[in-house]
Amino acid sequence: MADPRIIDITLDEKTILWRSADVAQERRIAIFDLLEENHFAPLRTHPDGYAGPYKVFMRVADGRLVIEVRRTDDSPLEAVILGLASFRRPIRDYFAMFESYQQAIQQATPQQIETVDMARRAIHNEAAELLRNRLEGKIDVDFDTARRLFTLICVLHIRG
Repeated sequence: MADPRIIDITLDEKTILWRSADVAQERRIAIFDLLEENHFAPLRTHPDGYAGPYKVFMRVADGRLVIEVRRTDDSPLEAVILGLASFRRPIRDYFAMFESYQQAIQQATPQQIETVDMARRAIHNEAAELLRNRLEGKIDVDFDTARRLFTLICVLHIRG
């Protein structure tokens, strides 16, 4: 019986060189929300018919995102590799808006905070659609799963 969801997700700690408390909190929330509800269905048919649930390990290697998909017993199932060139601008924009939002929370009016938050969400939504498109034919994910995965991709790109 198919169970197309992630039950555990890990990020390569060696990739993350620096993190602020705010970014660490974003990461915790993204992982928590992702594990609470997600749709993650690799499209490759496996000889043993395995169809989830999955454990996922994400890392960046040689400018590429590597999504290692594993069975519940941690045995490898497959790895999906995506070039990151098309994500550079959304990642940069995401962090710029993230910083603006954090500053707005401390200094701005509620209306200004809402405006920055709407812009931040729009960038996040566009990046989630980009990720869904890039995963097309490899892994089927719903929109909310793609949003949370994009947050984690951003965390993997933090540099001190």
